[in-house]
Amino acid sequence: MAEETNETQGEKQGGKKKFLIILIVLLLLIGGGAGAAYKFLVLDKQKEEKEKKAQKVVEEIKNVEDLGVQFDVGTFIVNLQDKDADRYLKISIVLDVQDEKIKMELEKRLPQVKDAITTLLFTKSSNDLRTAEGIEELKEEILKRVNAILPIGGVKNVYFTDFVIQTA
Repeated sequence: MAEETNETQGEKQGGKKKFLIILIVLLLLIGGGAGAAYKFLVLDKQKEEKEKKAQKVVEEIKNVEDLGVQFDVGTFIVNLQDKDADRYLKISIVLDVQDEKIKMELEKRLPQVKDAITTLLFTKSSNDLRTAEGIEELKEEILKRVNAILPIGGVKNVYFTDFVIQTA
Protein backbone atom coordinates (compact mmCIF):
# COMPACT_ATOMS: atom_id res chain seq x y z
CA MET A 1 0.00 0.00 0.00
CA ALA A 2 2.78 2.36 0.91
CA GLU A 3 4.56 1.48 -2.29
CA GLU A 4 1.48 2.35 -4.34
CA THR A 5 1.24 5.75 -2.66
CA ASN A 6 4.90 6.48 -3.41
CA GLU A 7 4.43 5.43 -7.03
CA THR A 8 1.39 7.65 -7.53
CA GLN A 9 3.19 10.56 -5.89
CA GLY A 10 6.20 9.89 -8.12
CA GLU A 11 3.93 9.82 -11.16
CA LYS A 12 2.28 13.09 -10.07
CA GLN A 13 5.66 14.75 -9.61
CA GLY A 14 6.85 13.37 -12.97
CA GLY A 15 3.64 14.66 -14.58
CA LYS A 16 4.17 18.08 -13.02
CA LYS A 17 7.75 18.18 -14.27
CA LYS A 18 6.67 17.24 -17.79
CA PHE A 19 3.91 19.85 -17.71
CA LEU A 20 6.36 22.48 -16.43
CA ILE A 21 8.91 21.62 -19.14
CA ILE A 22 6.23 21.77 -21.87
CA LEU A 23 4.98 25.09 -20.50
CA ILE A 24 8.52 26.56 -20.50
CA VAL A 25 9.14 25.34 -24.05
CA LEU A 26 5.84 26.84 -25.22
CA LEU A 27 6.63 30.17 -23.54
CA LEU A 28 10.06 30.23 -25.19
CA LEU A 29 8.53 29.47 -28.59
CA ILE A 30 5.87 32.17 -28.18
CA GLY A 31 8.48 34.69 -26.98
CA GLY A 32 10.78 33.83 -29.87
CA GLY A 33 7.92 34.15 -32.35
CA ALA A 34 6.89 37.51 -30.91
CA GLY A 35 10.48 38.74 -31.05
CA ALA A 36 10.86 37.62 -34.65
CA ALA A 37 7.55 39.21 -35.63
CA TYR A 38 8.59 42.49 -33.99
CA LYS A 39 11.90 42.45 -35.82
CA PHE A 40 10.45 41.64 -39.21
CA LEU A 41 7.31 43.75 -39.00
CA VAL A 42 8.26 46.83 -36.97
CA LEU A 43 12.01 47.25 -37.27
CA ASP A 44 12.08 46.49 -41.00
CA LYS A 45 9.31 49.07 -41.61
CA GLN A 46 11.29 51.69 -39.72
CA LYS A 47 14.39 50.82 -41.72
CA GLU A 48 12.39 51.05 -44.97
CA GLU A 49 11.04 54.50 -43.99
CA LYS A 50 14.56 55.73 -43.22
CA GLU A 51 15.76 54.46 -46.59
CA LYS A 52 12.87 56.22 -48.36
CA LYS A 53 13.71 59.49 -46.60
CA ALA A 54 17.36 59.12 -47.54
CA GLN A 55 16.38 58.43 -51.16
CA LYS A 56 14.15 61.52 -51.15
CA VAL A 57 17.05 63.66 -49.92
CA VAL A 58 19.27 62.26 -52.67
CA GLU A 59 16.58 63.07 -55.26
CA GLU A 60 16.24 66.62 -53.93
CA ILE A 61 19.99 67.11 -54.18
CA LYS A 62 19.91 65.86 -57.77
CA ASN A 63 17.01 68.22 -58.51
CA VAL A 64 19.01 71.15 -57.16
CA GLU A 65 21.93 70.17 -59.36
CA ASP A 66 19.68 69.91 -62.44
CA LEU A 67 18.01 73.30 -62.09
CA GLY A 68 16.06 74.20 -65.18
CA VAL A 69 14.36 77.47 -65.93
CA GLN A 70 12.80 79.17 -62.92
CA PHE A 71 9.35 80.79 -63.02
CA ASP A 72 8.23 82.93 -60.08
CA VAL A 73 4.48 82.49 -59.66
CA GLY A 74 4.29 85.09 -56.90
CA THR A 75 3.15 85.40 -53.31
CA PHE A 76 -0.22 84.17 -52.08
CA ILE A 77 -1.99 85.20 -48.88
CA VAL A 78 -5.03 83.03 -48.17
CA ASN A 79 -7.36 82.06 -45.34
CA LEU A 80 -6.90 78.51 -44.13
CA GLN A 81 -9.74 76.06 -43.38
CA ASP A 82 -9.23 76.14 -39.59
CA LYS A 83 -12.52 76.26 -37.69
CA ASP A 84 -11.13 77.14 -34.25
CA ALA A 85 -9.35 80.37 -35.28
CA ASP A 86 -8.69 82.63 -38.24
CA ARG A 87 -5.38 81.54 -39.71
CA TYR A 88 -3.66 82.84 -42.79
CA LEU A 89 -1.00 81.39 -45.03
CA LYS A 90 1.55 83.52 -46.80
CA ILE A 91 3.44 81.52 -49.38
CA SER A 92 5.75 82.41 -52.27
CA ILE A 93 6.06 79.83 -55.02
CA VAL A 94 8.72 79.30 -57.68
CA LEU A 95 8.31 76.62 -60.34
CA ASP A 96 11.18 74.76 -61.95
CA VAL A 97 10.24 74.19 -65.61
CA GLN A 98 11.90 72.27 -68.44
CA ASP A 99 12.64 75.11 -70.83
CA GLU A 100 11.84 78.64 -71.97
CA LYS A 101 8.91 77.39 -74.07
CA ILE A 102 7.15 76.13 -70.93
CA LYS A 103 7.97 79.37 -69.13
CA MET A 104 6.32 81.40 -71.91
CA GLU A 105 3.25 79.13 -71.74
CA LEU A 106 3.08 79.69 -67.98
CA GLU A 107 3.23 83.44 -68.50
CA LYS A 108 0.26 83.19 -70.89
CA ARG A 109 -1.73 81.09 -68.46
CA LEU A 110 -0.68 82.84 -65.26
CA PRO A 111 -4.23 83.76 -64.15
CA GLN A 112 -5.31 80.11 -64.50
CA VAL A 113 -2.24 78.92 -62.61
CA LYS A 114 -2.77 81.40 -59.77
CA ASP A 115 -6.44 80.48 -59.54
CA ALA A 116 -5.66 76.77 -59.35
CA ILE A 117 -3.08 77.33 -56.62
CA THR A 118 -5.30 79.71 -54.63
CA THR A 119 -8.22 77.31 -54.81
CA LEU A 120 -6.01 74.49 -53.57
CA LEU A 121 -4.61 76.57 -50.70
CA PHE A 122 -8.14 77.45 -49.50
CA THR A 123 -8.81 73.75 -48.90
CA LYS A 124 -5.88 73.32 -46.49
CA SER A 125 -5.83 73.72 -42.71
CA SER A 126 -2.87 74.65 -40.57
CA ASN A 127 -2.72 71.05 -39.30
CA ASP A 128 -2.29 69.85 -42.90
CA LEU A 129 0.70 72.15 -43.34
CA ARG A 130 2.51 71.71 -40.01
CA THR A 131 4.43 68.60 -41.00
CA ALA A 132 7.09 68.01 -43.61
CA GLU A 133 4.86 65.36 -45.17
CA GLY A 134 2.01 67.87 -45.44
CA ILE A 135 4.24 70.40 -47.17
CA GLU A 136 5.57 67.77 -49.59
CA GLU A 137 2.01 66.71 -50.37
CA LEU A 138 1.09 70.35 -51.09
CA LYS A 139 4.05 70.63 -53.48
CA GLU A 140 2.93 67.50 -55.32
CA GLU A 141 -0.65 68.77 -55.58
CA ILE A 142 0.52 72.12 -56.96
CA LEU A 143 2.76 70.32 -59.45
CA LYS A 144 -0.14 68.15 -60.67
CA ARG A 145 -2.55 71.07 -60.96
CA VAL A 146 -0.14 73.30 -62.87
CA ASN A 147 0.89 70.49 -65.22
CA ALA A 148 -2.82 69.80 -65.86
CA ILE A 149 -3.27 73.42 -66.99
CA LEU A 150 -0.35 73.32 -69.39
CA PRO A 151 -1.01 71.50 -72.68
CA ILE A 152 2.23 69.48 -72.49
CA GLY A 153 3.09 69.71 -68.79
CA GLY A 154 6.70 70.62 -68.17
CA VAL A 155 6.85 71.68 -64.53
CA LYS A 156 9.52 69.58 -62.81
CA ASN A 157 9.50 70.88 -59.27
CA VAL A 158 7.85 73.33 -56.89
CA TYR A 159 9.78 75.48 -54.43
CA PHE A 160 8.44 77.52 -51.52
CA THR A 161 10.60 80.59 -50.97
CA ASP A 162 8.35 81.98 -48.24
CA PHE A 163 6.03 79.98 -45.98
CA VAL A 164 4.30 81.57 -42.97
CA ILE A 165 1.17 80.51 -41.09
CA GLN A 166 -0.21 83.31 -38.96
CA THR A 167 -3.07 83.42 -36.45
CA ALA A 168 -5.23 86.54 -36.42
